[in-house]
Amino acid sequence: MQPLSEHTGRAVALRRSDVDTDQIIPAEYCKRLTKSGFSDGLFAGWRENPYFVLNRPEAFGASILVASHNFGTGSSREHAVWALRDWGFAVVIASSFGDIFRRNAFKNGLLAVDLPESVVAELADRVEADPGFEITVDLVNLQVRAGDLSHDFEVDGRARRLLLDGLDEVAITLGNDAAITTYESARKPWLPSIRPSEPRPAEGLLEAEVLS
Repeated sequence: MQPLSEHTGRAVALRRSDVDTDQIIPAEYCKRLTKSGFSDGLFAGWRENPYFVLNRPEAFGASILVASHNFGTGSSREHAVWALRDWGFAVVIASSFGDIFRRNAFKNGLLAVDLPESVVAELADRVEADPGFEITVDLVNLQVRAGDLSHDFEVDGRARRLLLDGLDEVAITLGNDAAITTYESARKPWLPSIRPSEPRPAEGLLEAEVLS
């Protein structure tokens, strides 16, 4: 993942509350075995409507989604985050998020920012009034700035560090490879091990028959 310390971009306002992960990306798009290439599934059901906000010309190139209350509720599928990220969104601003969606967002390089409902509504108003209106989200100083509006926000400390460093949980584990190797090499041989054991002969066959 790319480190994220500050992001400035144009926004799209999605004035819908309780948007669940099945609406963000329908289940039929979740059968792929990769973590990328999901932009075609983002809001696929709603995008069948030519007047849906992401179908409008001004939405092209927007990198911040201004959502509403309880965004990302529902199932735990990470695909919802991958689809938003693959479309080009780096930040989602809402008055509240589904808990699992929020965790998945931070682990996959998408910044989820909680702001008071009145602030989110004002941002949406400004975005709709001026498609070129830009919002800056400063993860270092934990502040959202847009025109004359400025508002602080909070992010879990570990999640913030992951985003600032551009790391995910796998990268953190791999970064401890030397310490893990040292620990395993000094571990008592009689303790349980995750190393694969030798294959056992098939039941009812002599070992010589199995090896032949």
